Amino acid sequence: MTADKLILKNMIFYGYHGAFAAEKELGQRIEVDVELYLDLFQAGANDDLEASINYAEVYTLIKDIVEEKEFNLMEAIAHTIADQIISAYTLEQVIVKVRKPDPPVGGIMDYFEVEICRQPTSNRL
Repeated sequence: MTADKLILKNMIFYGYHGAFAAEKELGQRIEVDVELYLDLFQAGANDDLEASINYAEVYTLIKDIVEEKEFNLMEAIAHTIADQIISAYTLEQVIVKVRKPDPPVGGIMDYFEVEICRQPTSNRL
């Protein structure tokens, strides 16, 4: 696997996700990081966007998932993001982190985060 990667870090959206009714009614901040692993040699050598992945398109794809859909679990958000990226782009691997700042756990914590790693050939169903 190549060591090259594109990173979209700390994207912040507002979504209506969670296991509790209040989370789905009130909504909350959802933060997302994505690492896209692919060979970037041609993109760098030739200054060619066609040899890379347009990160503005990836941002929009993620934004639409987080802001337009509803999920019970952060794992499902991360899985859907990874699945849609793999379906849309040629890459070796994607790592998706989804964070929920100040989750409703009855205590003090910075955030809850889930991280998944997927390759195009992953078939876990």
